[in-house]
Amino acid sequence: MSGNKYKWVLSGLVFAILWSSASTATKVALSVAQPLVIAVTRFGVAALTMLLIAHVLLKKPLPKGKEWNRLLIYGLLNITIYLGLYVFAMQQVTASIGALTVAISPVFISFLSVFFLKKPLSARIILAITICLVGIIVVAWPLLGSASVTVPGLILLIASMLSYSVGTIYFSSRNWEGMHLFVINGWQTFFGGLLMLPVALPLYHSSMNHFTAKFWGGTIWLALPVSIGAVALWLALVKQDVVKAGMWLFISPVFGIIIAALWVQDVISAYTVIGLILVLTGLSLSYTRTNRRAPLK
Repeated sequence: MSGNKYKWVLSGLVFAILWSSASTATKVALSVAQPLVIAVTRFGVAALTMLLIAHVLLKKPLPKGKEWNRLLIYGLLNITIYLGLYVFAMQQVTASIGALTVAISPVFISFLSVFFLKKPLSARIILAITICLVGIIVVAWPLLGSASVTVPGLILLIASMLSYSVGTIYFSSRNWEGMHLFVINGWQTFFGGLLMLPVALPLYHSSMNHFTAKFWGGTIWLALPVSIGAVALWLALVKQDVVKAGMWLFISPVFGIIIAALWVQDVISAYTVIGLILVLTGLSLSYTRTNRRAPLK
């Protein structure tokens, strides 16, 4: 294997592992802290890191004029609503289900593009989203009604993915005029976390938060390897070959389930395998050149 091919495979594997590890890291942090405490800390660390890189190390200019409004709206959709709902949902679903749901974001994006971008609604997209949702239900079915998986948790998870998809469509439909990735992601993460504070502060209870190794390990993992590292690797993969890069999105749910089983002891049953196959089938049906990208996370 040549040096470039080796680098390509290594970058893809690391991306898929990091991207799919978010739900498990969230579950670890949730075992010792409240959802919004984790979220606000994560976004504070990620935003500060990206803004320091962008404006201090890389000397990139600050946003100006209407760019601030765009960043605020994007942060509201992509951070405050999406990840706010997501972290609450993860209290009521398993890490495996969280990983599978995040993996099907391209299908949601294709579906919502019909309404926001006036794209035609094809039978393939309807079939893809149906198969993916059935796959999620199959994985959840044996656990429904238990503490591991609840119907409200699944609803919150789907709602979070809808906001995620709307945020991605908003991002792709705006002209960012060459703004650097770390400037966009840093400021939208900052605004998204800031908008969470009015909800997070009244709900805060010190007795429910223990700033242990589990809290800091899970939260810092979400802030740095996931929010920054995975995005940077994805952009590098896409820059080389956007078609081949999509392969790593396909296998990310497989890694997500394996990580959940190893890290938080999620059970891999026949339901898990069947549901995973259905999700991968739905993803393959929806995979077109228009959605071969991962939204900033």
